[in-house]
Amino acid sequence: MRKFFAVVKREYVQRVRTKFFVVATILGPVLMAAFTIVPALMFGIKAGGPTRLALVDQTGKMYERVAKELMSGKETRNNVATMEPPSQQPIGPNNSKEQINQAGKLIKPTFVIEQARLDNRSIAEVRKELEARVQNRELEGYVLLPPNLLKDGQPEFRARNAADLFTKSNVESAISRAVRGQRLVEAGIDEKTVAKASEPVDLKTIEAGGKESKGDASFFLVFGLGLLIYMSVLLYGQFVLGAVIEEKETRIAEILFSSMRSFPLMMGKLIGVSLVALTQLGIWAAAFSIFSLWAASGSSITLPHIAPMVFVYFIIFFLMGYFIYSTVYAVVGSMVTTTQEGGQLALPVVLMLVAGFYLSFNIIRSPSSPLAFWASMFPFFAPITMLVRIVTETPPLWQILLSLGIGVATIVGLVWLASRIYRVGMLMTGKKATIPEVWRWVRQA
Repeated sequence: MRKFFAVVKREYVQRVRTKFFVVATILGPVLMAAFTIVPALMFGIKAGGPTRLALVDQTGKMYERVAKELMSGKETRNNVATMEPPSQQPIGPNNSKEQINQAGKLIKPTFVIEQARLDNRSIAEVRKELEARVQNRELEGYVLLPPNLLKDGQPEFRARNAADLFTKSNVESAISRAVRGQRLVEAGIDEKTVAKASEPVDLKTIEAGGKESKGDASFFLVFGLGLLIYMSVLLYGQFVLGAVIEEKETRIAEILFSSMRSFPLMMGKLIGVSLVALTQLGIWAAAFSIFSLWAASGSSITLPHIAPMVFVYFIIFFLMGYFIYSTVYAVVGSMVTTTQEGGQLALPVVLMLVAGFYLSFNIIRSPSSPLAFWASMFPFFAPITMLVRIVTETPPLWQILLSLGIGVATIVGLVWLASRIYRVGMLMTGKKATIPEVWRWVRQA
């Protein structure tokens, strides 16, 4: 037992004292905050001055409306407010136009609009003059409104920077709102009445217990916890793989096996690295708690209420996932001779972890479905999928206990299997073990 604790202490102290651990522990919360705050700040950076546009109004009555819409920079709230037919709306998150519109909303454009009058000149002459001003960088572009704009005419936007799709989108939206308003006026309909009638409804979500639900915050909480388990298990499983291969390459395993059995040596590595992971997660949890107290003390940031049992379940399922995957990584490390071979052989293990993470998106929508039940019972998916079910819609206690029981039984089986492979594979050098050889090791008494 003393030798076992010596291995645990060595694995823990050796890794906690590394610069990588310190840097990763500090940068973890910083990067999480950076991924959420920095993009918004970067979109808010002003690149240059306002966009200078000239507006050629051939209808004789649309300049004021279009200029007002452009300079106000307002955006309608959803499809109902814009009164656009559903068929014209982009569908799905992969639609490029939708992505441009969403990104454009983060950028606050400013426009300087001037009217280019015809003054008895032909449209060709006005266009030539504006083209020259654009080339001389007096303008960023100009807009031509055709005489039949209110019927079926198509406006034209000429710009020096054709790649600026955000400006194009803002100009298009402003013209659409202006044309819609003018059509209502000419039809004898009050614009304000229509705008008020088109206001969307804010849906208030109430949980079954009568408590108001913050759906967005809960979704990101589930997503964040699942991602944290995925990244942590993957990271620390790779640590176990690297440690096993390192000892095999340097022939340290031969010296260690001369003084202690293979099973306590392997378990010492797994528990030592797990303590490193819990130490890092504990520091991150403390940082999150401090941030939560700051947010609750007067900041405008609102955080979802998290029950204390969620943290308990998080630690339990994290440890379950860690021991399942780390044991597999230890087996992989004892079968190969180089880190490159280990990475290739560990790919199916990583894919199972990825599959469990992506299944969580379907489980969030229907946490009580048969898919959610069976995915949370499968031990290689359960560390993520069952935690997702607990946070979204807590399943019956017997399902949680059954998932934990299956996971613990899987760990015991994998540890027994790994110990039989580990004791032989760690002493084999020169070539990667084949499946028949591994099976022969397992069957040896």
